[in-house]
Amino acid sequence: MTQPADIRREHPAPPLRTALELAAAGLPVLPLRKGKVPFGNCPACTGQPPACGGRPNMKTPGPCRCPSPCHAWAAATTDRSVIASPAWASAWREAVTVAYHPGGAGLTVLDLDNAAAVAWARKTLPATRTVATTRGEHWIYQGAMRSVNDVRDGVDIKSTMAYARWLGPGTGTMTDLPDIVRALTVKEPPTVRQAPRAIPVPAPAGEGVCPHRTPAYLDRGIAMAEQGITEARSAIHATVYRTFLAVLSTHGRCGCLTEAHIARLFTAAQAKGESPRHCTDAWTNARTTLGL
Repeated sequence: MTQPADIRREHPAPPLRTALELAAAGLPVLPLRKGKVPFGNCPACTGQPPACGGRPNMKTPGPCRCPSPCHAWAAATTDRSVIASPAWASAWREAVTVAYHPGGAGLTVLDLDNAAAVAWARKTLPATRTVATTRGEHWIYQGAMRSVNDVRDGVDIKSTMAYARWLGPGTGTMTDLPDIVRALTVKEPPTVRQAPRAIPVPAPAGEGVCPHRTPAYLDRGIAMAEQGITEARSAIHATVYRTFLAVLSTHGRCGCLTEAHIARLFTAAQAKGESPRHCTDAWTNARTTLGL
């Protein structure tokens, strides 16, 4: 597939021409109307049952079979005969820009909506192709995943069953979708309820020779975990759980963790408004997930 970066132009092109070029490069496209939103479903597709054979909300994967550009992301296509068809003509006359379905092209777009989100990405994520937006940047990775909004302050993930505006080819080399981006969608599981009794939160017992050569390695890891919790602007519950999970996955089996280390993590979480009970539950859930 031709990469989007291979599509270049010196002057803005009408939306239909841009759409045809992107489709030829392998990007499934759809028109966006005023307000930069998809066109509404046609009357036939809003009926019960919808004429296209799908469901009006299109919550299941797959393209819409309606000849009109219906169902937002599900209308996206690389079929140039459909894009230039009479059924799409009126939409292109009203269109103000073009969008594409990242997941349909095997891509994931990390939509960074403010300067703080961009700074976080530059500090935390592997470099990849970036595209400037009005308020931030799009970071585009090779690989698809499920789409989730608000995974952290100012950060949305757009891939399968979502659309992203085409804002140009961007700069940089596209790299593979990293696990750290996939992990942003991890939600804390329901609290594990054990038999009624006091729930201790011990430091895990060692299970072998410690692989960490110096105490500085552990101290640096705990400090980074504290910082991650402290800097969280939203989704505090999920951030605390993911942080506990990360710490335990690295240090939970070697016996390095002490009560003092755990207390530092709990203190950071409680400073963000978490209760002692939630901290205990999150720690217990993380240990259960890892089989500790």
